Amino acid sequence: MGLYKHVKNIWMGSSPEFKEFQRKRMTEWRSQDTTVRIVKPTRIDKARSLGYRAKQGVIVVRQRVDRGGRMRPSIRSGRRTAHNYQQKNLAKNYQLVAEERANEKFPNCEVLNSYFVGKDGLSAWYEIILLDRTNPVIQKDEIYHGIITQTGRVYRGITSAARKSRGLRGKGFGYEKSRPSNKAAGGHAN
Repeated sequence: MGLYKHVKNIWMGSSPEFKEFQRKRMTEWRSQDTTVRIVKPTRIDKARSLGYRAKQGVIVVRQRVDRGGRMRPSIRSGRRTAHNYQQKNLAKNYQLVAEERANEKFPNCEVLNSYFVGKDGLSAWYEIILLDRTNPVIQKDEIYHGIITQTGRVYRGITSAARKSRGLRGKGFGYEKSRPSNKAAGGHAN
């Protein structure tokens, strides 16, 4: 078994030593900023499978997202129809929100992919792999070059997490009404 398989088994397993280590790690993360640029990925196996390579212009960012429902501010006065629904029902998942916020902090980068690294009662953490559009090493790379030409990937909903929340993971029978989007095809709303 190779190194990456061992790392994957450790993350997937539920050994008490790893749980304690992860708990200590998240305690440190709580005291850090919401968006933190890190030197190396925490889950090297997952990062490599999603396209990470250790070269210039490839940036890894850990992003914290608050968990729980998204409430509108409290209703202050008046009885209007807009006040009827205080709870927002967003079709976005936490991972997509994390990708968008990381891309706002690094506007010269494009989101390649992201993966889950931990959660507690209040927050969830994701690591986002970003590509620097202006770096000559990335521009010469034939694989990464196709990604950086797609400007605004995360905002147009074409990253992996966005495609999942849009219901575009599957193909064929049963997915006819999910393309080009649920709204356009007359399918069920998210």
